Amino acid sequence: MRVATSTLYQQGLASMNNQQSKLLYVQQQLGTGRRILTPSDDPVAATRALGVAQAQSVNGQYATTRKQANASLGLEENTLQSVTTTIQNIQSLLVNAGNGTMSDTDRASLATALQGQYDQLMGLANADDGNGNYLFAGLQANTVPFAKNAAGAAVYQGDNSHQLLQVDVARQMESGNTGAEVFMSVTTNAGYVLNGNAGNAGTATYGPISVSDPTNPLYGTPLKLTFQPNATTGAMEYQVSNATTGTAIGTAQPYSDGTPINVGGVSFTVKGTPAAGDSLTAVPAQQAGADIFANLQNVISALKKPIDTGANTDAANANLQNVLATGIRQMGNSLDNVLTVRSSVGSRMQELDALDTIGQNRDLNSKSALSDLQDLNYASAITEYYQRQTALQGAQQSFMQIQGMNLFQYLR
Repeated sequence: MRVATSTLYQQGLASMNNQQSKLLYVQQQLGTGRRILTPSDDPVAATRALGVAQAQSVNGQYATTRKQANASLGLEENTLQSVTTTIQNIQSLLVNAGNGTMSDTDRASLATALQGQYDQLMGLANADDGNGNYLFAGLQANTVPFAKNAAGAAVYQGDNSHQLLQVDVARQMESGNTGAEVFMSVTTNAGYVLNGNAGNAGTATYGPISVSDPTNPLYGTPLKLTFQPNATTGAMEYQVSNATTGTAIGTAQPYSDGTPINVGGVSFTVKGTPAAGDSLTAVPAQQAGADIFANLQNVISALKKPIDTGANTDAANANLQNVLATGIRQMGNSLDNVLTVRSSVGSRMQELDALDTIGQNRDLNSKSALSDLQDLNYASAITEYYQRQTALQGAQQSFMQIQGMNLFQYLR
């Protein structure tokens, strides 16, 4: 069978091109470090690698979101630390204000100092992240959280919603707290708050209130104590009633200076001499006014008011002591609430650290899986490279030999 010279040339050229193409492919693998250069090289592995790369990208987005959440919570924690210090300073000033030797001028000075703490607290409540986004405004990040109304009272202008950030596959996290949660709330275990009547004409003052029996059926009911002399004996008695409905609870009990009063699962003492018609209330803290700004303003107003030096001096002093006692109790509740919020912030930051560790491990697993699917085995590739190079050289030498097979070179 005859074989045309052109056929020999074409076969030789095709063989060299084929070997050169395979050698070039191995060179590309060595240059990129990838085993798969096109999906057709290994369709199954290429598909799996695409899925792993996508999961790795999503995991990276979670990591970015966690950094954002951590930054927001860090700013809130720093602000709440300052809030804690401010409240503690207010408590110290309130304790000093209870000194009975103070003059009206001294109390006015304390009121000025408390006003400064009030303004500082307002500034902290309106703190932002440096980009104009307020920390405690909820989703109304561009709205100043607290502003003063026409009467000079602080009003919350934010909302009660939270910005939720997707920090992991199945975890959405609040990136902050609202102003209402921090500055206008108390914890659920805050107990009761005692409050005197500004119109009381006697000298009765009350001490701290404590929970004695939370299982009492009346526990959680707002209570009112009204003092009246017994119609027969003239001895002072007190009648307990529901502060909301006015319904009497039990019968009138004899009043004894300094003797503990136990009612509705709470206990407290009243000292001094109440006048007929004087009253005080014991109300659950959530209902007694949890607004830290309003509570502080009540104390400031009471300290600014001069004490009557006439016949009602003792009664005025007693009313002031009751206002201060209520203020101290309410500031303590507010501090507990802020500390609870800080604890929540710390817990979330700790959870973010844990999620970061999980995310880093997940990223390492993804990189390992991608490496198994895509990365080149250099030892095997280098071996194949030299094999292809030798095969190419062999094809070239073979072509040279075939090219030399010509009878005319033997003619003389």
